[in-house]
Amino acid sequence: MSKKKGYGKLLAGVAIGAGLGVLFAPKKGSDTRRELKEKIDEMLEKAKNIDKQEVKNNIENKISEIKKELEDLDKEKVLKIAKQKAKDIEKKAEELVEYAIEKGTPILENAASSIREKAIVVTKEILNKLEKSEN
Repeated sequence: MSKKKGYGKLLAGVAIGAGLGVLFAPKKGSDTRRELKEKIDEMLEKAKNIDKQEVKNNIENKISEIKKELEDLDKEKVLKIAKQKAKDIEKKAEELVEYAIEKGTPILENAASSIREKAIVVTKEILNKLEKSEN
């Protein structure tokens, strides 16, 4: 799926949700249509303010940082350093999720959450292996 389609689906989903909420409210038809138009206009204005290139660059940077931390973690043989690296990876993954949430992009938020979860699993596996090898 292209990014353009992703943003289109996001906007469509928000517009549909806002529209259904307004339509099921117990109000006059003219009030309902006016409120629906206002909600759609608000959503379009918010969408215009999202700097897609900035979001893309920041996510790419966070992912690169996570990859580098993972590479460093594999190279480290000392458990103390590996534990610190694991904390760094989890922190960067959390920052990625927070950034996606801040930008209000559920598609990116879900992807970032998946990265965070996988980073936690991978770091725990590596730490467990290192701890076992020390014993």
